[in-house]
This record gives sequence, structure tokens and C-alpha cells, in this order.
Amino acid sequence: MSKLRLTLGISDYDHVRDLTRGTVTAQGIDLLPLDLVVEEIHFRFTAFREWDVSEMSLGKYISLVSQGEPPMVAIPVFPNRAFRHSSIYVRRDAELTDPTQLAGRRVGVPEWAQTAGIYARGLLAHQYGVPLSAIDWWQAGVNQPGRAEKVELCLPRDIRLHRVADRSLTEMLLAGDLDAVMTAHPPEPPDGPPSQGGAGPEIVRLFVNAAAVEEAYWRATGIFPIMHVVAIKREVYAQYPWVAMNLFKAFDEARRRSVRRAFDVMASRFPVPWMADYAGRWRELFGGEYFPYGLEANRVTLGAFCDYAHEQGVCHRPVTPEELFAPEVLRAFRI
Repeated sequence: MSKLRLTLGISDYDHVRDLTRGTVTAQGIDLLPLDLVVEEIHFRFTAFREWDVSEMSLGKYISLVSQGEPPMVAIPVFPNRAFRHSSIYVRRDAELTDPTQLAGRRVGVPEWAQTAGIYARGLLAHQYGVPLSAIDWWQAGVNQPGRAEKVELCLPRDIRLHRVADRSLTEMLLAGDLDAVMTAHPPEPPDGPPSQGGAGPEIVRLFVNAAAVEEAYWRATGIFPIMHVVAIKREVYAQYPWVAMNLFKAFDEARRRSVRRAFDVMASRFPVPWMADYAGRWRELFGGEYFPYGLEANRVTLGAFCDYAHEQGVCHRPVTPEELFAPEVLRAFRI
């Protein structure tokens, strides 16, 4: 029998590469991978569903779930996750060194529903006690003007969100019209790529020791922020519900193989010195499965994210972690 032909839009992560290259296969499925930049993948799939399976912003997806039956169904595969203390940027000369100093300030975001911003605002409110209503929020493209929200919001009445169409967040930050920017994509100087943690010498991270702060945050909360999920067009899922579990199993096998490569002491699988030692430290810090897929292993993170998204008006109603995923992948058979 011929296999089901599905297109897949996803970035070139090592932990999905065995699947996109065909070393790992999803039973009954012939995948045609499309490797695009993250922002393009999110825009084209969220707006137009140009392919059958896609990496997708968790923030956009949970908003659509809260508004009714979305045109896609997610599986608990998380190709991108990152701590977000390191996504808060300020001017070097601003003398802002503590997140509590953002109260009463002007802070920019590329989209209110950007997943990174939801986590950053969540930790600002819950870990540092800064009410989001105490900040003047501004929305614009990070490095290019004209970026707009992709989903409908339901903002709390006390949130002040101003939209700017003709300027970028980087421009406004450098001009002193913003005090900080929360963004997954770093601000970039007009004359070249950003230096580590910021846009050249003028823009730096609010948290100078972000990695240490993020490690302490993990130890205190058990939250390892999930940025993206994998989603299937609803019409594909409705006709072939079995693709959800078959894709999940294949993505998970590709992830397992990538993790094993990280521990390979014989060959340098990644261009990072002492990679196996770093991987061992990650495993000790996060537990045996330090980059897990599935609902139960990520319930704390997903539960916190659901709460943040509703509090911030990204969701139109409370959403539970179970609502986010195809029911077929929430349980597994046992022998």
C-alpha cells in the first residue's frame, strides 16, 4: 500500500533531523520536510496552513484553542524550548539591573501572544511580584516595522498595550522611547549581527548572569519553558487520526537519537567542547529525560503556561494542558 504523503514545515533541529532525513520514519507516512526560518513557518502555517504538519508557536496555538475548535491539532512534541530571563533586553546605559525596576517603565514586545513574552511576563509577575498593569506595553516588530498580532486577544482591562506600525522595537529602545524589550529574537544593530546577548555595545540583557538565574528558576519552579509544539492540519487529523500517534513516536525516536549523540565521547557530534560533560550536567540538573516530549513529563510547565496565557489575555478562557493535544497521544498501550 502507498504511504500517506504529508508536508512538514519545521526548522533544522538536530533532534528532528533523523526524521526529516528519513533515518527515522513514521509508520504509514511519507514526509516531505520544508526547512524554513521559524518566523516564516509560524506565519504561513498559522495564517494559511500551507503544509500538513508544522512546528507552531505554543502561544498562538493556545489562543486559538481558547476561542473554539482551531484549524489544527497539536501533539506533545516540543522542538523548541528555552528559558526566557535571557530574552529581556535593555540599553547598556539605562542602569536597569533588576526586573522589579520595570514597574512604571515602557516595555516593548513583538507580539503580545509571542510564547517567549508570555513566559517572560509570567516570571515577572509570579517570581518578581511586578503587576503587568504597572507597565506601559508597546507592540512592534523587533528589527523591522509592521509586525502585527496573529491571533485575537482578550486583554485584561488594566493592561495598556500600544501598537506602533512605523518603527521597530530596536529603534525605539536605542532612541530612549522604550526602557526594555522582551523578545525571543534578539535586537539587531542596523550595521551587523548582534553580539552575544544584545545588539552591539548599546543593548544588553537585563540579567547579566542569565544562565545562573534561569537554573535557579528551574530548581525553584520545575518550569522548563516550551516554545513550540507540532501541529497537524485538522482536516488531515480528522481523516487519518492515526497520524497523531505515529508522528509522535517518530519525533520521539528522533529526539532520543539526538540525546544519545550528545553523550558520544568518541566523536564530536556537536561543535561544542566537552559536549558529553555538559550533557551529563544537564541530565543531573533536569533528570534522566532532560528534553522530554509528552504531557505528563511536562505537566508543570504546561500548567504554568496555561495559567499565564489566561491571566494575560492571550486565552479567552481557561485552558487545561489536556485540551491542547490530540487525545490519541495522551495514553499509551502497555503489554
